[in-house]
Parts: sequence; C-alpha cells; structure tokens
Amino acid sequence: MSIVEDAAGPAATLVGPKPPALVKLAYSLGQSAQSGGFDTAIGFIFFYYAAVLELSGALVGAALAISLAFDAVVDPVVGSWSDNIKSRLGRRLPLMMVAAPLIALSVGLLFSPPGELGQWGLFGWLAVMSVAARSFISLFNVPYIALGAELTNDYVERTSVVVYRALAGIIFAFLIIAVGYSVFFANGGLQRAEGYPGFGWTVAGLLLVSMTLCCLGVRRYAAALPQPDQIAGAMWRRLPGEVMEIFRNRSFRTLFISAVVVFVAIGVNASLNNHAHIFVWKLKSEQLQFLGYAYLVGIFLGVVVAPALQRFMEKKNLVLIGFVALIGNWLVLQILFLTGLYAPTGDAALTPVAVNAFIAGIGVGFVSVAYPSMMADAADEHEHLFGRRREGLYFSGLGFAGKAATGLGVMVAGVALDLIQFPKGVGHTVGAVLPPDVQDRLVIIWGPVAAAISIISMIIFAAYAITRARHDEITAALRLKAAGAGAG
Repeated sequence: MSIVEDAAGPAATLVGPKPPALVKLAYSLGQSAQSGGFDTAIGFIFFYYAAVLELSGALVGAALAISLAFDAVVDPVVGSWSDNIKSRLGRRLPLMMVAAPLIALSVGLLFSPPGELGQWGLFGWLAVMSVAARSFISLFNVPYIALGAELTNDYVERTSVVVYRALAGIIFAFLIIAVGYSVFFANGGLQRAEGYPGFGWTVAGLLLVSMTLCCLGVRRYAAALPQPDQIAGAMWRRLPGEVMEIFRNRSFRTLFISAVVVFVAIGVNASLNNHAHIFVWKLKSEQLQFLGYAYLVGIFLGVVVAPALQRFMEKKNLVLIGFVALIGNWLVLQILFLTGLYAPTGDAALTPVAVNAFIAGIGVGFVSVAYPSMMADAADEHEHLFGRRREGLYFSGLGFAGKAATGLGVMVAGVALDLIQFPKGVGHTVGAVLPPDVQDRLVIIWGPVAAAISIISMIIFAAYAITRARHDEITAALRLKAAGAGAG
C-alpha cells in the first residue's frame, strides 16, 4: 500500500490551501520585476550599446556577463537570507519592499549613460549599472518566487499560481513593447540613441508601480504564512552547507543543470535577435513590435493551455514539448535561409518570422508554467528527504542557473560579433547591408548553434523523475510528519 493510502486516504484529501483570486492577482503583478518588464526592456540593451553606441561587442558581452555572474552569486545569498527572516510581514516581503525603488532607479540609469564616455567609460557604466539593476532584481525576485511556492502546496493549484504570474508577465511585456516601438523607437528609432533614456525611465516607473501594488496586495496573506524557526549562526558559515544540501537532491540537480545549458542558448539567441531581424531579415524597427506581439500571444496560448494539458500529462512532458517548439524556432527558418530555399526579406519576411516567434512563444509558455511548478515540487521532496524547507535556495538556484548561463551566452554573442567582423557604423545606419558571409555567420550563431546547445539541455532534463503520483506520496508523508509533531 502506498504512502498516500496509508497516511492520507484518497488523493482528494491531499488538496492544499487555495489563495483567493485577488491575492493571486496582486501577487502576479510582481512578475513585472523580472520577465514582464525588466527582461523585455533589457532585450534592447545589447543592441543599444553594441550597434547604436558602438561599444565593442566583446566589451558589451563582457559587461553583461559580469553583471549576470555577479547576480548569480547574489541569488543564493538572498535565498538563504529570505529563508531565515522572521518579521511581522513574513519572511519574504521585507526584502521585496526594499528592492522595488532600487530596481526602478538602476533601470533608468542603465538606459541613460552620460555622453562622451569613450569605450572603457561606457563599458564601466554598462557593467556597474547592470550589476546594480540585476542585484536589486534578485533582492526582489528570489523571495517573490519563493513566496509563490508557499502560497499553496497543492500540485495543481501551484500551476494556477504560476499561470497568474505568467499572464501578468505577458501583459507587462506587451505594454513595454508597445510603449517602446510606438513611442520611443518609431520610424527607425531603434537605431537612434535619443529614444533610449526616455524609454528606460518609463519602464522604471511602470516597474515601481507594479511592484508596489504587489507588495501591498499580498502583505496580509504573506504575513500569515508559517515561518520556520531561524537557523543559528552567520549566513556565510551556514550557506555553503545549505548549498551542498540542495545539490544532494537529484531532482534539483537535474532541473539546475538543464537550466544552465538551455539558458546559455537563450543568451546567445536573444542577444542577437535585433541584429538578425534588422540586418538579415531587413525588417524596419517599427515592425519588430509585431514579432514581440506574436511571441507574447504564443506565450499566452501556452500559458492558458498548459494547465489543461497538465490534467492529462506530467509537467515533465509539457517542458519537453516546449523544448521542441523552441528548438524548431532556432532551426527551421534559419536552415531554409542558409540553404537559399526560402530567404524572404523586408515586408515579405514579417509573416514567416512572426509565425516562427509565435511557435517559440507557445513552447516558452509551456516551460514557464511547468518548470517553476516542478521546482516547487522538488522543494517539497527536499523537505521530505532532509527535513528543512529550502524554497528560497531552490529558486535562487534556478535564478543562478538562468543568470550565470545567460551571461555566458551573452558574452559568447558579443565575442561572436567581433569574430565575424560585424562592421562598425551600420548600427545607426537605417537600411545598411551586411556582406553575405557576415550575414550567414550571424544566422548560424543566432539559430543552429543555440538549437544544438538546447538539445543537450533537453537530454539532461529527461532524467527528472517527480511524477504526480510521487508528489502525492511526498505530500502525504509531510502531512503525516506534521501531524505527529503536532500531537507530540
């Protein structure tokens, strides 16, 4: 007889608390801090500094890689810190409230470098402001994601929380794209420097409002959540042992390593998106917003469909389907272009590239719903195996994987621009044409190279083993343990 039957009776008794819809809605607004607003806005930075301001591609890649690597180190510190806070606001909210205004300030400054800095001055500004922005994002986002895992322990309801969060992220990304391309970057403005500061401060204001509303909306619910006993001792002494402990869980290791690999691919591809769209497909800067919309509509569809599919399949299978869609986005159109079988440019390229983006969005939607939910399930398994809740460290581990690996991918993209001898001066020249050999090498790095890296990640991820039945057993065992402790 299984643990579920012995300890908890039918599976229906395993359903955990369900936070009210208004709490989930308020909570979801915090997604703007990372994927909704910041990640969308930061997508402009590589092109801005490398193509418009003409900072060396290697220096752009190095500056962004430094910030991501520094941020990745900050993540586990913030995770352990938030796991060990006790306050009247709970253990997550205090850090989120401190971080919100700091994020807004650093994002605005990141898009507003002073004039006449020169190559190394510009490199220094980009590196320092990127480090600041991403570190403050970690200070908000690590406890924010951990809070989402604590809102409920139900296998299905956790997916609902992630769906709310993902949908809010999509809405904010739509808003940022629309404001950017319709107001600041219209009529070739992506290749002109004067639009970027206003765009950056507008994004900063939107992020501050949404993060503030998130904190206000969840404060009572967050304060009422259980707060485990604090661990004695200085953080710097206990953190190495805590990190070693979470890596003892095979489920965490599988999720972490697969995330590291795929985020390298994402960093390479995303950094070169604007270069490819403008100089390969020869799209106008104002047309790029439609690619963003297509991508976000795909994510929306994936996010909405994912919970329904999860009723019939495991979360792991959803992620694998998402991987296939993403890899297809990086292979099919690019190979057709390189072989000369299908190479549309200008207006003729808008529809096929948008369809490609839409399919990729569906895959990202599946992954963005299932993957964080799986990490929360792995955190439950950790408590079952080791007797401690480690949501903060688990999600900081996911953040570490994403940021460190994306940083490596960004650096690879920056160095690649220099290696393929991407010509100076074309970045702020509307209608500039690349030499055919440079164009082909750009497409290879942007698509097939990223796809090959992602295939490796998919193979690693296939080893993940927490199923719905396994999670039910873990939850039942934890409740049995809690009941025994309460009776004692």
